[in-house]
Amino acid sequence: MPTGSQLKPTHRAIQAYYDTLVGYSGQHVEHESAVRSAFQRLLEDTAKPHGWMLIPELGSKVAGRTVRPDGTMRDTNSLPRGYWEAKDSADDLDAEIRKKTDRGYPLTNTIFEDTREAVLFQNRREVVRVPLADRQKLCDLLNTFYRYTEPQIEDFNHAVEEFKDRVPQLGKGLADKIKEAHVKNPPFQKAFDAFFTLCQTALNPNPGAPGP
Repeated sequence: MPTGSQLKPTHRAIQAYYDTLVGYSGQHVEHESAVRSAFQRLLEDTAKPHGWMLIPELGSKVAGRTVRPDGTMRDTNSLPRGYWEAKDSADDLDAEIRKKTDRGYPLTNTIFEDTREAVLFQNRREVVRVPLADRQKLCDLLNTFYRYTEPQIEDFNHAVEEFKDRVPQLGKGLADKIKEAHVKNPPFQKAFDAFFTLCQTALNPNPGAPGP
């Protein structure tokens, strides 16, 4: 899996995030549907070096009901790697987190934020809580978010890498077995000849007819 470098407060995506918030503040814009776009853009930009993509409003079924986080992060294998949920700054963030948790929202690797504060859950436990006005702490939260891999996804990635490395070896072994069967296995030879004849007939059902 691609691995991005550590985010620093001087990163252009971090600067763009704060510039956008300053612009909204200058326009007296505070409602969630507007200000959350700044954090969404921040995640979109910082996810790319890690091979992740943010998909907004992707629904999934949990205990018979649909949950739809504001953002779902997927990797190049289309596996979910993290989630993001934005709340209004006028809301009680902890109360909103409890509501989402009760509805079955994932807490595997999930950021909740309200423009003032961000909370990161991993493996259903709160691991980081930061004031978003602090650039370094925001970077720390995002770096922790991008470093995390669920154990089952880690196992899957190891299996993919191992199989990929073994494909040439498996292919050579199969070719050797076929060669040996052509020499030492009469039933295989008979079956192969019949299959070969069938293929010839399918490709050219009238072998005596003149060509086009």
